[in-house]
Amino acid sequence: MENGFLKFVTGLQHIGIPTNDMDATIVFYKAIGFEVVYQTVNEAADEKVTFLRLGNVTVETYENKSAALVDGAIDHIALDVTDIEAVFGLAKEKGLQMIDTEIQFLPFWQNGVKFFRILGPNKEKIEFNQYL
Repeated sequence: MENGFLKFVTGLQHIGIPTNDMDATIVFYKAIGFEVVYQTVNEAADEKVTFLRLGNVTVETYENKSAALVDGAIDHIALDVTDIEAVFGLAKEKGLQMIDTEIQFLPFWQNGVKFFRILGPNKEKIEFNQYL
């Protein structure tokens, strides 16, 4: 059964994990086989950001100095999409709980990314993300 999203979602992009100590986080993920694939600073949030990858799993960790440090502290999962505007429209049309009232942009990777987030029934954040 086609629900609209299946036409645009191509898979898991990353899992977002906040950290209070970027260096320790990188050391840990490297110890279990991940490689650093991209590092930057999110100027708007004043956060160091590192993407680590193992096979087809990518973790985005960002040093926000307010990580909860409790079970269940993963902040979000992000899904790759092919048409962020169409997915944004579908989310609004279906009445999903929007965190972002408009599509956002970050200058990450080569050409930047567009994204928006919704809130799931367990207060989990789902981020729809398109590389530009």
